[in-house]
Amino acid sequence: MLKVFLVEDEIVVREGIKNNVSWAENDFVFCGEASDGELAYPMIQKIRPDIVITDIRMPFMDGLQLSRLLKKEMPWIKIIILSGYEEFEYAQEAIEIGITQYLLKPISGLELMKCMRNVRSIILKEQEEKLNLARYKKEMKEYEEDEKRRLFHDIINHKESLVNILERGKELNLELSAMTYNIVLFKVSENRKVDGAPNHLSEVMQKLDTIFEEQEQVIRFNLLFDEMALLIKGNSVEEVKKIRDHYIHKIKELLESYEDIRYFGGIGNPVNRLGELKRSFQEASRAFAYRYIWDINKIIEYHQIALEQISSIPSSGLNAINVVQLDRRKVETFLKSGSKEDIHYFVEEYLNCIGKDNQNSILFLQYIAMDMYYITAGFSEELGFGAEAIATPFQSDSQLGMQVATFALTKKYIVKIFYQVMGLRDEIATKQYSDIIHKAKKYINENFTKEDISLNQVASEVYLSPSHFSAVFSQKTGHTFIKYLTDLRMNKAKELLKITDMKTSEIAYTVGYKDPHYFSYLFKKTQHCTPSQYRSSNQWREVREG
Repeated sequence: MLKVFLVEDEIVVREGIKNNVSWAENDFVFCGEASDGELAYPMIQKIRPDIVITDIRMPFMDGLQLSRLLKKEMPWIKIIILSGYEEFEYAQEAIEIGITQYLLKPISGLELMKCMRNVRSIILKEQEEKLNLARYKKEMKEYEEDEKRRLFHDIINHKESLVNILERGKELNLELSAMTYNIVLFKVSENRKVDGAPNHLSEVMQKLDTIFEEQEQVIRFNLLFDEMALLIKGNSVEEVKKIRDHYIHKIKELLESYEDIRYFGGIGNPVNRLGELKRSFQEASRAFAYRYIWDINKIIEYHQIALEQISSIPSSGLNAINVVQLDRRKVETFLKSGSKEDIHYFVEEYLNCIGKDNQNSILFLQYIAMDMYYITAGFSEELGFGAEAIATPFQSDSQLGMQVATFALTKKYIVKIFYQVMGLRDEIATKQYSDIIHKAKKYINENFTKEDISLNQVASEVYLSPSHFSAVFSQKTGHTFIKYLTDLRMNKAKELLKITDMKTSEIAYTVGYKDPHYFSYLFKKTQHCTPSQYRSSNQWREVREG
């Protein structure tokens, strides 16, 4: 029931309205009354009614003054003005304020109730619109995340002008303009070393959502493979660092309270322009690459890398090889799960770990080149391509000398063979992902009429995490899951509107919407006309063509 509050200085009129109108029978609750605006205002603030009926002429605070205050503080309240004066300026001012109805005294109970029913229709329609909008926004969240991911990629790769980037940000309710920026990359995953531990990953991700919810100074971008980027904004380097350190502390405090969670992060240096963000991203990426090298929970700054690196290995010929061999598994892990974008960072930081002295040892460089070759060739065979798919470090002693004569040449060779084997890996993954997308589409096409079909449900059908599936689906199809599902349902609805006489409510249920009001809302939002307008336009077109 809708709550009604009455403000009237004439007690006879007030009592008449209060007692002679059938409030409950018409689904209203008479929740309070006052003799003037000054007394009414604090009462209305506390009760928060849906409708206020008020006279214009009252002592202390008149109806128009009260209405201005209410519309400013509680804009949803519907106000009905009662007045014994027919002067145009009162009606004009009431319209400017946003009064819902303007009635002249005397008014009968029947006339007032007729007005009340009209106002109730307006309120219920607005409430329905609000609920539909909230549901639409919730469903479009995946679309927005995908658009944010694309925006972040375009920012760090200078894909668009600054003006376009800022405008795209505003479309996503992101204020990108600031004096100083900083990038933090991090990833959260399960700690598989903890046997039998409960899986708290989804719980942790929800808590991270809460930390970053509606924070103007920190924008989170969900990247591929459950990785995240934080864009920190502020008015100075000092402010950005303070904000950054505050949130990193909160993140670490949360993550370290879970035994079964592991994390790693990389922090770039602050920059003063949005166009320079690529530099901060590259620095963060270099620090972030250590997640493949160090098996620890850490969020490290770019300038700390040199301090945190493994101590230089003393040059003692092949004795140093034993230390590097312990890290072969890091290379294997990187080749299997790393990204091509990280190859340069990983190789550089991995080779830095062998120490400066060994970088000048030809014998050691030959060993490293051969070791990396055997690892990549082995992985290539595991993938089914054979060792011959990887370029050997030499065909002769002279070629060996040219290929690994210096640290720079050795690094170049290793980068080359990493690209080769990861290209083979991605070739297989592309086929696998094609199969996954085909399976997902088949499942969606067979189940889109079920209202409870969801991203999580489809992801479980293809054995991927929801975030991973969402990213892969968007990347491979060019559409988010929810857009694909909505387009499928809307196309089916249009087909039924064209060829059947089914009611809109029946069509809504047939294509997967139990709420016909939401279906109509979504149809108009996506097709720019109501279902009935779409049906009429097609019938008219058929008649004309016939």
